[in-house]
Amino acid sequence: MSRTVAIVLAAGQGKRMNSSCKKQYMLLREKPLLYYSLKVFQDSFVDDIILVVNAGEEEQVHRDIVEYYQFNKVAAVVSGGKERYHSVAAGLKAADRIILKKADDYSYCFIHDSARPFLTRTVLERSYEEVQKYRACVVGMPVKDTVKVADESGYVDYTPRRDLVWAVQTPQVFEYQLVYRAYKDLLEKEEKTLADGISITDDAMVVETFTNSRVRLVEGSYNNIKITTPEDLITAERILDSIRLK
Repeated sequence: MSRTVAIVLAAGQGKRMNSSCKKQYMLLREKPLLYYSLKVFQDSFVDDIILVVNAGEEEQVHRDIVEYYQFNKVAAVVSGGKERYHSVAAGLKAADRIILKKADDYSYCFIHDSARPFLTRTVLERSYEEVQKYRACVVGMPVKDTVKVADESGYVDYTPRRDLVWAVQTPQVFEYQLVYRAYKDLLEKEEKTLADGISITDDAMVVETFTNSRVRLVEGSYNNIKITTPEDLITAERILDSIRLK
């Protein structure tokens, strides 16, 4: 039987928000930012959710968010690591334990940043349809601006064709065993990978680097912004208000 798991990452520090409150817990129209993406997964076809938070926050998050908002699809709340990829690996390990417990294999895995509150059911369904065809998919949108690639001295090196450049978002969706093995290889080769100057910035890079699978780009939404700075929170309020008016 095919099952899907979502790993929702909420282990960041949010230093650029200039706030003592970590951004995943900041209120967006009276609800914590983390609430919004969890709500979409809770109401979707996804079977289980693994929530990854900062070490020491597991019990509080489980009580104040998971239980309070009745997110009963959250199968585990686990602590993340130093880097984003460490947190994803922790989520995959937790999912693996649940697989053994249920004696059932997950077929597909969604990995999503909780700092993107405007995930929609439409984007979930679109990416799920595509991953079943292509094994590895990332949500994103074509860029609107001309992009310049700089050299190490800060001069323009070249200008890529704008119609081929995408801004990548989350969720990033994979066959479960594909992404699990890729992350296992990354952790085993982490020291060499870093020594080679490879900086792992998203899950697609892990699959690109440690497997032979190509990654398919899937249309997301320009509303699927990442909350990084205080200005982003203002934009998020406007997006949320516009959605509610529809």
